[in-house]
Amino acid sequence: MRPIRAATLLTAGFVMLLGVPGAAAAGTPADLYVNNRADAHCSDTGTGTQAVPFCTIAAAAKVVAPGQTVRITPSDRYDGYDENITIDRSGEPGRPISFIGEGVLLGWDNTLAISGASHVVVRGLQLDSNLRISRATDVELDRMHISTTGYSVTVADASKQVRVTRSALSSIRIEGGSQHTVVGRNEIVARRDEVSASLVDAPDTALTNNTIHGDCAARVSVDGNSAGSTVSNNVIHSSSGSNVPCATDRPRATVAVSPSAAPGTRADYNLITHDYSGQVPAYRWAGAAYTTVAAFQAATGQGAHDIVTPPGTEVDSPNTSPAIDSGDPTAPGVLPTDLSQRPVADDPRIPNTGKNGGYIDRGARETQDRLMGVRLDIDQDWAPAGTAMKATAAPDALWPTGLTYHFDFGDGTAPVVTKAVTAEHVYRTPCSCEVQVTAVNGIGEKVSDRRSVKVTAPGQLTAGFTATPVLPNSTSPIGGPGPLAVSVNTAGTVAPWPVDSLDVDFGDGRTEHWSHLTYPHHQYGRPGEYKITITVRDIKGATSSTSRNIRVDYAPSGYVAVEPFRVLDTRTTGEFVDGNPRPVVLPVGLAMSGHPLSGGMASVVLNVTVTDATQGSHLTVWPTGQPRPATSNLNIRAGATSSNTVTVPIGPDGKVYAQLNTGRAELIVDFVGYYQPNAGQKFSPVAPTRLADTRTAGGPVAGGTTRTVKVAGVGGIPADARAVAVNLTSTEATQNSFVVAYPDPAKRPEPASNLNPEPGKAKSNQAIVPVGPDGTITLYNHAGSAQLIVDAVGYYGKDGKALYTPVVPGRLADTRTTGMVAAGGTTTVAGVPAGAVGAVLNLTATESTGAGFLTAYGFGSARPEASSLQTLPGLTVPNHVTTPVADGKVSVYNGQWGGPNHVIADLLGYFTQS
Repeated sequence: MRPIRAATLLTAGFVMLLGVPGAAAAGTPADLYVNNRADAHCSDTGTGTQAVPFCTIAAAAKVVAPGQTVRITPSDRYDGYDENITIDRSGEPGRPISFIGEGVLLGWDNTLAISGASHVVVRGLQLDSNLRISRATDVELDRMHISTTGYSVTVADASKQVRVTRSALSSIRIEGGSQHTVVGRNEIVARRDEVSASLVDAPDTALTNNTIHGDCAARVSVDGNSAGSTVSNNVIHSSSGSNVPCATDRPRATVAVSPSAAPGTRADYNLITHDYSGQVPAYRWAGAAYTTVAAFQAATGQGAHDIVTPPGTEVDSPNTSPAIDSGDPTAPGVLPTDLSQRPVADDPRIPNTGKNGGYIDRGARETQDRLMGVRLDIDQDWAPAGTAMKATAAPDALWPTGLTYHFDFGDGTAPVVTKAVTAEHVYRTPCSCEVQVTAVNGIGEKVSDRRSVKVTAPGQLTAGFTATPVLPNSTSPIGGPGPLAVSVNTAGTVAPWPVDSLDVDFGDGRTEHWSHLTYPHHQYGRPGEYKITITVRDIKGATSSTSRNIRVDYAPSGYVAVEPFRVLDTRTTGEFVDGNPRPVVLPVGLAMSGHPLSGGMASVVLNVTVTDATQGSHLTVWPTGQPRPATSNLNIRAGATSSNTVTVPIGPDGKVYAQLNTGRAELIVDFVGYYQPNAGQKFSPVAPTRLADTRTAGGPVAGGTTRTVKVAGVGGIPADARAVAVNLTSTEATQNSFVVAYPDPAKRPEPASNLNPEPGKAKSNQAIVPVGPDGTITLYNHAGSAQLIVDAVGYYGKDGKALYTPVVPGRLADTRTTGMVAAGGTTTVAGVPAGAVGAVLNLTATESTGAGFLTAYGFGSARPEASSLQTLPGLTVPNHVTTPVADGKVSVYNGQWGGPNHVIADLLGYFTQS
């Protein structure tokens, strides 16, 4: 069993340091200040106030009065305070003069002397020269750092009651009849062949709790008339420190006490490390040498509790050092704190083997608890009120058995304070409480940890949830929910006990299993009505299920315009498109052509071109995960090239499908832009307005040249529009070519195309083009020459009014079942969702009997002088059309110089005002 701690014994031998009073008594003069930093505005002719401090310590030393403290600021100069200082003024009992400068460098090779003074405190200075105290009384040197050749501190000339404490020294000498000197809690590292601590004619000196290093010479030497001195609680390292033999011209020992000093001198509770050289005995007392404690005690009666360690002993380990808790707390000169100002501490792991069961450590440093952290665990952090919960603390500490724990259960009850690592608590009412444990060690250090607990009302497990759409909230290319994402929030579940499992049936054939309550997200493949069912099971085995029907739809979105870039060209990949679904991988969340694309895009705008078809056919583009719709996006003749703009939602895997009705062909896909909820620009449709017609202005556009068209600030489009939706038409082409519409005339995207002119045919295609410099777009014709016509149908920008909602492509009208539209006639396309102000259609003319055009416009409004597609006899011609809507209807006019046409209208999406 460990001996009973003897904490009360610690006070018996304490030296009470004078220090600096915490509060000035009545009549105490104000502090003086010294600061030679460049920005201090110091003056040695002033009064040393904080506002105008002295420049030198010597100036303050000349005027400091009893009870006054000189506060010294560390210098910003390389040589610190480059001055020699003599302190010869005195304080009064209980009112010392004090010089305080933590970490203040006195200077290189500068001296400090205390001469003929009394009641003086010097703390925190650094020197590299000798400090001498002579003819002085009641002087305290504390927390000094002095390293030099010879003795770093000399106490001489009959000085009395000098205390050298908690300092780093190279050596110390007490001489000349000085009395009652205390050397305590210092680290003394002497140079080779120098005595670490020398007492000569220094009666009643207390050398206590120091850690002393040195080579060859005596580490502690007591000589002359030094009777009545004590050497106690020290750790003295006696290794020679090198392979060089020590000189033998004079007797040596770790502790050497001469015959004249031996009377009344006491040595005990010291720890002496083994001398590996074998040259230096542990003791030389009154002329006789002793290598063991037993021999020393038998001959002198001293050192009964000294330790001389055998080779290989680790004396600095915080776990096993024999210095721990083995000193004499009543030894003369014992201090309450160590070299690092840490208090005397009792290591609960080590038996108290000090005098009378005391626990002070030997040496300058006191082993302390190292309290790094604590972890709090709760045995059940979710339970009904009335259930006992047990909290357990797991400390990360050197002395875990010496800790006290404060458990606060967060419900307003008094904390539980205990030495045990566990505490139980019963919550009386439901709460979401935070439990905190604070571990406190013997010196007041604290660490904490906390955990949340859920205290529920007693009852039955009842499943509950809500399902809401998940929409992106940024255009970051990283992550982002796709279209038709739904979040299932299970917070509505009433669970008195923790849920052990959660199963979710999303109603589309897919289920998910979780080991706890959570908020699963799910990506549906197509819009529609779905029945979601959740089943929960708790740790007690109870189960509960509930279902809810939800409607999953595409969300209204803004448009993000990018400069066009190519995502697929089967002519270069060796693939093709045929009667099987051909997946087209979209760059969701990637940076393409210098443009980062959002991970949350829901629908894309593509320019799709089919060429080298083996037979006449039509192409359909639709989202992966959905069945192929009974609609088409473009028609192709054998051997011809045809292109069209396609707006289509993205499938849950970030792809769309493209499929020919018959035959095979090469497929080219250019990325134009995308729609996303909570992002992009709103759209405003305009009645189709002609912005450019090279037949009446400028003439045909030659191959390899460009034509700039003003699109913003004209035709009802505001000057700050970000992108425009235009219908491009080519006619009178002299050879097969392609036309690209783009924003910056200096940066033509390559490869990319919007329209494919052919000789003898008028061809149309809609394009959404970012607005370039000065509100323009640029048209490039690759080969031959062609007349180009630009009709505006709407714009995107901050003044836009409507958001786009995609739909599963569906057919609204097909005159093949109702009869052709005569030349100069109009048909009405109905079925656009209520409230729509615009619609995106794939408009197709077929079985045409003559060349002409179709114009789509808002029902009931005046027909504009513009076209939506060009009809050709005997050909089926589609075009992507954006048009105003009124009352859910669109009017389609068949140009009067052409023959009758059949008109097919497929709805791709619609715009509603937000």
